[in-house]
Amino acid sequence: MRTGKFKKVFLFGLVTAFIIAGALVFYAFARTWNKTEIEFRIHINEKLVQESAFGESPTFAIWLEDPVTGRTRTVFVTSRAGLNDWEGKAAVPVALPMWFEVDRVEKQAGSLADMEPEQLAITGATPKPGYFTTRVRVSPGTRWICRIEVNLAGDFNDTFPEYDVVKMTSDEYKTGQPALVYVADIVAEMGSMAVPVIAGMSIPEPDPAAMLKPLQGITTATEIFDEISLQVTKPKPRIIALK
Repeated sequence: MRTGKFKKVFLFGLVTAFIIAGALVFYAFARTWNKTEIEFRIHINEKLVQESAFGESPTFAIWLEDPVTGRTRTVFVTSRAGLNDWEGKAAVPVALPMWFEVDRVEKQAGSLADMEPEQLAITGATPKPGYFTTRVRVSPGTRWICRIEVNLAGDFNDTFPEYDVVKMTSDEYKTGQPALVYVADIVAEMGSMAVPVIAGMSIPEPDPAAMLKPLQGITTATEIFDEISLQVTKPKPRIIALK
């Protein structure tokens, strides 16, 4: 009798466990229904990082802009810029001039207030050379201007030397070549893809609209990211939203 009762309890528990597991799987997939994400895939050039004066991975930021309203949404920014941690320096305005302005406007306008919790963790550790991916949730069918700004400290060249013997001036922030800005348009339709192209270099200016300049004197900086692509995908099924 006891054996039969034990079997019934065991079978009941097993069936209950399967039902709960199935419900959780269904819930995870249901949370992705009619939702889309833009995935950013970037490859950081290890050779250039090693050849730079400091051998540190580049500082970069990724953000979206609504082409109709002009409103921005930061997707990801490396920790130095995101936390304003410059090893003793109060600020490094030449690191990511355009994103610093975007960040200032977002903080003033509270642009992040309506984003989902998993989208708020936008500041992350600076990725090591190699592949880096990040995603952002967007509404299906929406159109976005995607921008990526990148700077590799210490990538000096003849135009942007560590010390200018003619002007007798030094690179105060050891920035090297200015930050470059990539741009791409994409519509949040499943399977859509885009390859960002360099729009110019960013230089601090009182007028934010004047920051983007044509490339001049740039050499290796165009190869810091030797691969960038965007793709619209379905969110990965998750039982618990990651923060």
